[in-house]
Formats: sequence, C-alpha cells, structure tokens
Amino acid sequence: MSNPAPAGTVIVTGLSNREFLERHARAGCVGLSTGTTLADQVIRRAQRHLDADKRWATWSHVFFCEGERVDGQQWIMESDLQFHQKHIQLGVQENRLDKYHDEKTYTGLAILDFGLSEPQVRTLLREGLELVATRTRYSLRELVGTLIALKQAELRGRQNLLAREHSLFCSAFVRHLFQKIGMDLAPGVDSKHTTPEEIARTPVPHVVYRLDRAPAPGKMDELKARLKNKVQQQWPRRR
Repeated sequence: MSNPAPAGTVIVTGLSNREFLERHARAGCVGLSTGTTLADQVIRRAQRHLDADKRWATWSHVFFCEGERVDGQQWIMESDLQFHQKHIQLGVQENRLDKYHDEKTYTGLAILDFGLSEPQVRTLLREGLELVATRTRYSLRELVGTLIALKQAELRGRQNLLAREHSLFCSAFVRHLFQKIGMDLAPGVDSKHTTPEEIARTPVPHVVYRLDRAPAPGKMDELKARLKNKVQQQWPRRR
C-alpha cells in the first residue's frame, strides 16, 4: 500500500504514464518513480526505517527533467543502471522521458515542481551535463553505505562510510544538482545518504503531481505468493 499523500499534493487519475508526463514534466522538475523490478522492491523496503510504523517507502528512483529538445522529445538526466543488449550504462546519463511510458514496469510516478526561474534551470542543466560528460558513476558501494546508515540513525548526518569520488546514485545526483542553486532538498542528511523518499518529502516549497494507479504486483510479491502456494501444497491444512 502506498503511503498517504502529503498536504498540497495534486492526485491525478485517469491518465496513462505518457499523458501524465507530457502534462506535468517540465524543465527543472524532479521525477519520482517506482516499479515492478526486484531492485525497486528492495529499495522501497530498505527505506522502511524512515517511517515510524516501518511502512515501505513509496518511491525507489529519482530523475531530473530537462524539457523538450530539438528532436521534439522530452529528455531527462538520471544516475541509473541500465542493461541493454551488448551495452551497459552505469552512472549519470541522458535518456528520453518515454522510457517511463511503460506502465507495466513503472507503476507509480510523481513530478515535483519547484517553480524554478530560467536561470536556475540553466544552472541545473549545465551542472548535470558536466556530470554526464565526465562520466560520473553510479556507486553501488555508496548505496550499500546508505542502506547501513538507514538502520543506524546516528550515521545519517555523517559522511557515507563507503563514499568514493566522482560517484552519485540517483537521489544523491538530484540533490547535488539542487545544491548548485542553493536549495538543500534533504537538510540534516549527508548528501550521499539521500534516499528517493527523502527527495519526495523535501521541505523546500514545491507542488507535487502524483499519478494514482493501483500498482501491479512486483516480482517480490510474486515470489511471496509462489512460496506461500508451495508451502500450502506440501503441508495442507488438517481439517
């Protein structure tokens, strides 16, 4: 079950992923997603330590919206792991926004609009493109450091124990960009401990547009269901 929407959130219904993104994903906005992959489920579960009731987080990934380019397509920047045939992308990269049109893979989407000025957006784009050009890596090592800190609250404000230079995972990348215009999206937390859920809960004034759709079961949910069925078949209840 998704966590309740915070006050001020605009819940959007009746739209496809494509329609939702075309309507709300403007240059300078931040995108949030969750999906059906095992990685999505693991990241959501790991963030349960941020919730007093230990509920799983809603979001597992963050990206930055660049706006429309000369090809007529919406583009984004993100730090991600992508595996294509004979090609692997690890780190800060540019992708077309239509990547998130796939509703079977991306079951939840939200857009955070901070109402940025054109000079602010240009600064974010310039810094992001610099990180793309210099091949800033996606750090699984730093992600592990963040998972450790989630279990030990006293570590969250300290430097990531597994920090490395020239590396940023998705939410740390977006936070790094906004720090360049003087906006701290997750105050009190070390930059390289920033989680997608903390970007979603940022105290910086903004408008949230959230697409409301019943999520399809993820791979972890399917695995649980299969395991339950197998147990019931092997040890049927006694009447």
